[in-house]
Amino acid sequence: MKLAPFFIVYATAPALFAGIYFGGWANILPALVAFLLVPVADAMTEHNLWNPGEEHEKKNPVRDFTFGLPLYLWVPLQIFVLVWAMSEAGGRQGLNWLGLALSVGLFTGGIGITIAHELMHRKPWHERGLAEVLMLSVTYPHFCIEHVFGHHKHVATPLDAATSRLGESLYAFLPRVLVDSLTSAVELEKKRIARAGISVFSLKNRLLRYTLLTAVIYGGVMFFFGPKGVLFFVVQSAVAILLLETINYVEHYGLMRKEKSPGKYERVQPHHSWNANHRVSNYWLFNLQRHADHHAWASRPYHLLRTTEEGPQLPYGYPTMLLMAFLPPVWRKVMDPLVLRLIEEK
Repeated sequence: MKLAPFFIVYATAPALFAGIYFGGWANILPALVAFLLVPVADAMTEHNLWNPGEEHEKKNPVRDFTFGLPLYLWVPLQIFVLVWAMSEAGGRQGLNWLGLALSVGLFTGGIGITIAHELMHRKPWHERGLAEVLMLSVTYPHFCIEHVFGHHKHVATPLDAATSRLGESLYAFLPRVLVDSLTSAVELEKKRIARAGISVFSLKNRLLRYTLLTAVIYGGVMFFFGPKGVLFFVVQSAVAILLLETINYVEHYGLMRKEKSPGKYERVQPHHSWNANHRVSNYWLFNLQRHADHHAWASRPYHLLRTTEEGPQLPYGYPTMLLMAFLPPVWRKVMDPLVLRLIEEK
């Protein structure tokens, strides 16, 4: 798999820069790129069914570093965008202000969180640290705990906050996942520090550290950009979180593991995740749509993820499915028959 196509996510940057600089109708450009250009490009290109061979699985530090570049470079870009946008937002009013906040949230959530997700599964501390920086920039750092140690353990069971149920609308899913994922992160960290003999007041307590860093960030935003800057940061964070949890809604909708005994479930299999082989949106989202393989091998880097015939396929890429999720009647008309057919087959 070639590196260059994964840099197409950076095409969002000039679109957002135009919105920050010019304002007005230019604020809509990032949304047009994400929800129009990418789906059209998906429709115009063949599905990507290429899988890495055994020779690609061998460790190659140079290759792994180069494929890490589009991830690492995003972090300073996102911080720059946030600072620039907040400095410009202070002089805007009404829809012009809101449009900028929404487009920045699309930038930090649609791409920034995708990159954070890739990095939080890696072993090197500096890569996990970059993931935390990105999640702190959208006021959702506890996701680093819950996703890795909660979602990946309990996916496709009633124990998982981030698995949407068959017939559950996005609007029913969102309040549940927002509350339950935070509760899960708190419980997971409480158990971890208790096992390790760490004080709840120690900075080794990740939730305490995240809380303090969040307070520092908001204090800095208040100092440099005032109340309007704080409100801007909150709104862009809310948009980013909404995008994240909507993608969570899509990824496992209606897919449940069989319960073998009370509280014990079959192992995670490819048919417990929705996948999409759409070429451009997979480049855009760093192969996140090869989701079954991600759950089989959570630490496998994005450029080595495989597509599988056993994984159920979405009719469209994530950008289109995300929009569809906001329309429950349309969503259920498209997705419920696919889920029911899969249940019958399994």
